[in-house]
Amino acid sequence: MSSKNVGVIGLGAMGLGVARSLLRAGFTVHACDIRPEVLRTFALEGGVACETPAELGRRSDIVLTLVVNAAQTETVLFGEHGAVAAMKPGSLVIASATVSPDAAISFAKRLEAAGILMLDAPVSGGATRAASGEMTVMSSGPAAAYALCEPVLEAIAGKVYRLGDAHGIGSKVKIINQLLAGVHIAAAAEAMALGLREGVDPNALHEVITHSAGNSWMFENRVPHILAGDYTPLSAVDIFVKDLGLVLDTARRTKFPLPLSAAAHQMFMMASSAGHGGEDDSAVIKIFPGIELPASKP
Repeated sequence: MSSKNVGVIGLGAMGLGVARSLLRAGFTVHACDIRPEVLRTFALEGGVACETPAELGRRSDIVLTLVVNAAQTETVLFGEHGAVAAMKPGSLVIASATVSPDAAISFAKRLEAAGILMLDAPVSGGATRAASGEMTVMSSGPAAAYALCEPVLEAIAGKVYRLGDAHGIGSKVKIINQLLAGVHIAAAAEAMALGLREGVDPNALHEVITHSAGNSWMFENRVPHILAGDYTPLSAVDIFVKDLGLVLDTARRTKFPLPLSAAAHQMFMMASSAGHGGEDDSAVIKIFPGIELPASKP
């Protein structure tokens, strides 16, 4: 089996960067996405456009799924024209969507029954690190899976954490990361909203906080979107409705309290219900009354 044939399902903000990083590393990269124009662009860059996940699965020894959620993962792997039925025994799926640990375990069992390996490998780092091949990969799975995909992981990631040989561990760690990410975005929005309400210059506030103890990576990264009035989605409000929902579902099983996560989830739910679900996650600031936001980018 040649591990130079790699497939990427989902050419969103993260997936397109991953696919391009693999091309730079010399892989033959097959890609599948529901948007024909994105596939055409990728084909012009040297990739191979596939109309269906099944076509991609036939051509690829390693398939990366970079879709939004468990339902989409289910569809592209096991649905009509899904990749799995067309993949060769002994090939590998690198499952990188943010899903519940139970979903990751279920996908792995079904793939194993089909003679296919799986790495539970959610990712972090955003579009910028995906484009530069410097993502963080939170992975778990059998040694045989790692042995097959080491060159792929080297091409797309700056850090690969091997968290164990059991599927689901990578997804547990990613969910905890999303707990912090969502809470930090919500807290950043709340802080900026208070600053705006109190008449503080928002640019000065951002400058001060990013050089003070109250800073977080999310504050530093997301507040410029607010300052520019640019809510073009790099990661959308509805992503955190989903991800914080997974966080709360995970904790609910063992009756574990997560008061900050619950509050942040409600903030994102409010923003989504107000019509901002498809906007950048920093648009959660729009739930606060009586503040004047910087003018939106046309």
